[in-house]
Amino acid sequence: ELDHDSSIDLRSQTDMLLQTYHVKNLVFDFKDTEFMDSSGIGMMIGRCKNMDFTGGEVRAEHMNGRIRKIFLLSGLHKMVKIEEGGEEE
Repeated sequence: ELDHDSSIDLRSQTDMLLQTYHVKNLVFDFKDTEFMDSSGIGMMIGRCKNMDFTGGEVRAEHMNGRIRKIFLLSGLHKMVKIEEGGEEE
């Protein structure tokens, strides 16, 4: 699940990695993710903004139908490149 608590942890871990290693491609693997709420959406938007500053790219892969729908309804699909080959529906 990508909810309030897990979003806080993922945000801090991701930001630490971005600052330490100057990452250019950030990939989120949604293989085992069944639920994502507004905290998860906010975390993704924040990482996209961080990557914009460095000229990097955010991608998502292995999305099931439910997560894909959240991306479409929230507009995340406009900010995050969705890897079609990794999609599970």
